Amino acid sequence: MSQREQKEAFVSNLNGTSLQEVALGSFLSPVCLISRGLILILYHQAKGTLPLPFPLISHLLLDFSVLILPLVMSCTILSNILHQVIMSLMFVSACVFCYIYRTINSHPSTLHPKTSVSTFLQSHVQFSQVPFVTIFRVFVNVKTAISILAVDFSIFPRRYAKTETYGTGVMDFGVGAFVFANALVCPEARRKNISGSKMNHITKQLLSVWPLVVIGLGRLVSVKMTDYHEHVTEYGIHWNFFFTLAIVRVVASMFLAVLPANRSWIFFLLISGLYQFTLETSGLKDFIIHNNDREKDFLYANKEGIFSVVGYVAIYMAGVQVGLYVMQPRSRIKEWLKLLLNLLFASFVLYTALYICQTLVEPVSRRLCNLPFCLWSVAQSLFFISCLGIADMVLLFSKRTSGCHCVPSSWNLHKKQSDSVSDKKTCEIERFCLVQAVSRNQLLFFLLANVMTGLTNSIVDTLSCSGSFSVCVLLIYMFVNCSVIYVLHLCGITVKFW
Repeated sequence: MSQREQKEAFVSNLNGTSLQEVALGSFLSPVCLISRGLILILYHQAKGTLPLPFPLISHLLLDFSVLILPLVMSCTILSNILHQVIMSLMFVSACVFCYIYRTINSHPSTLHPKTSVSTFLQSHVQFSQVPFVTIFRVFVNVKTAISILAVDFSIFPRRYAKTETYGTGVMDFGVGAFVFANALVCPEARRKNISGSKMNHITKQLLSVWPLVVIGLGRLVSVKMTDYHEHVTEYGIHWNFFFTLAIVRVVASMFLAVLPANRSWIFFLLISGLYQFTLETSGLKDFIIHNNDREKDFLYANKEGIFSVVGYVAIYMAGVQVGLYVMQPRSRIKEWLKLLLNLLFASFVLYTALYICQTLVEPVSRRLCNLPFCLWSVAQSLFFISCLGIADMVLLFSKRTSGCHCVPSSWNLHKKQSDSVSDKKTCEIERFCLVQAVSRNQLLFFLLANVMTGLTNSIVDTLSCSGSFSVCVLLIYMFVNCSVIYVLHLCGITVKFW
């Protein structure tokens, strides 16, 4: 068996993990986010100033060490004790939080009065972007970047990889979450008015996805020319995820041009429900699952990628509905907390529907992109985004208590009078923030990760690497990706071709 065939076999015929383990992983990123914020607050308390010394490199190293490194370790050498890692980080963060709160309240001042929960909830926030939405999109991108290379190493748990036909792998959720994340900030979700006719709007959306089509074609050509290993039953022989993203965007725009965006949740249920009905009552399910006649024509060769678009469009519509709800004008912390609790409740409702579907219909299948997969992707996305939002609330309370308002990628309390010095400090800290850097060039980061994954696989025999060497390669790979994006952010460069 050739090395290419070995790598293909290594990522094939897998069954995934439990829903509980995927949900457990949702706690790691919020805890890391809180830890990063508390470290900055502690430093501010000790030195009375931010940013850190040598900010160009120190903030990159801090963000990489606290936000990226734990994610790499959690899907490699620490994957079997993930719950212990999360509990340990929670305990340390809780101790630091209590220390900060106790220190401030034992030395009261007129600048930092004692903060109660009730007065905190009545406070107002100011923002240009909803922080936890930005963080959600960034972490989905970062986790995807880690996984697409890590899956080729033996240290990566096979239960985390994409499943063959049925099952719930961490990477399966990543695909659905990526589509959901794009929908959260689409023009329809941000209530951008459609200028001109609806046909002009659709034409504009067709033109806007050309980078995805070009990148998809580039990936197809490079894979075929280099004889790179492929998991054919993932999308097909010629299809890839970039084509899926492009078509989903265009199809969803066509729907939303003629249908009310504020009823997107109905279309999510209709599309996914009708698609599942078609799978059950026709021969479509057997056609997609069985691998006969791959060489017959384009449809046969790429049936997984083509038909799964229907499910991804449904997930996209759900993302638009959530985006519309999140982007509604609100300013008080109490209102934002209510929103997060509503998202959490919606997640539990969808998980209940998922349990019923898996019991009465069929299990989750990313390959089919069936109704259970759509329900799971949206439910888990809502759970993850709720956790990130609650983590941001904890950080905001810590900022208000300590008087340190320079923690990046977080809420800012509304100030009655503009403080130019404080605003300048906040902008400076945001400039050195890795989260903001990735957010600025998300498509480029995803493309860079794909290119670096191909290069790494061509240089390193991933199957024979030891655990420690695998982790080192993954950390170097992620540090290079993050550094390139970070430098572009420092230079104020946004790479956008459309």
